[in-house]
Amino acid sequence: MNARASVRTAITGVGWAVAGPDFDPATALAGKGMRHKDRASRFAVRVAQRTLEDAGLLDVPELEGAAVVVSSNFGNLDPVCDSITTIATGRSADISPMRLPQLSSAVSAAWVALNHGIRGPNLTLSNGTSSGLDAVAAARNLIAVGRATAALVIGVEPDSPSVARLHRETAGARWIDGAVGLVLEPVQQAADRGARIRAEITGYGKADDGPSAVRAAGGPAAPRRLGDEATERYGRCSGALGVVQCALAVERMEDEPVLAVAGAGTGESDGTSVSALVLAPPLGRDT
Repeated sequence: MNARASVRTAITGVGWAVAGPDFDPATALAGKGMRHKDRASRFAVRVAQRTLEDAGLLDVPELEGAAVVVSSNFGNLDPVCDSITTIATGRSADISPMRLPQLSSAVSAAWVALNHGIRGPNLTLSNGTSSGLDAVAAARNLIAVGRATAALVIGVEPDSPSVARLHRETAGARWIDGAVGLVLEPVQQAADRGARIRAEITGYGKADDGPSAVRAAGGPAAPRRLGDEATERYGRCSGALGVVQCALAVERMEDEPVLAVAGAGTGESDGTSVSALVLAPPLGRDT
């Protein structure tokens, strides 16, 4: 095993940009810098600012070597559908060149990196409801193997006409409209800069079923389960589900580990594999 694989990783920042009483998309997603961005990218840009500020890492040189990992299944669905309609009713030349970047599922992660001078790895996961927890795990791995000094993880899903139609066609009644962010960094680095360590990520597993994924995560025999609070609060969260679960776990972190599970047969299910993540209270700096 690579010696770096034992690097302890902490969550030091949490940010929310979800439609509701505390966030009005009509005003929050408008203004300078928002033109030519799709709805998901606007949410991602807003939550990145809030999350980095919460971690004390906004506009600092240390961000240059960080990573951006985004989880979103429907983020750019509307721009893709709009472009297909434009071609079907006219011609490809009718698509504005400013619209083309929105056709990539990785566009939100790219905008976040550009806005904050983040030059490390830039990833987007779109593999069902388990992808949010997978994104957190991927960020943790990038830090553990020395590919990134820190990581900004964002789960984002927009409520747009195409997304709403897809949810309704699959018996959905409510779904999230917004983004949630986490900052991950090595425990020692966070402690050295005096950051508030909110939780540590102590285990991750992925399997075809829930019990196997939980066992693979290597958590305690009876951790406190997060349950379906994310779905109960926001409706379907899709690619943002795992990130929302982790953010809620951080808010409710007490003196025992918390288990987050997402995927087939675990509340909001899409028939894909299952991922499990164990978060624990801060244990102090590395020795």
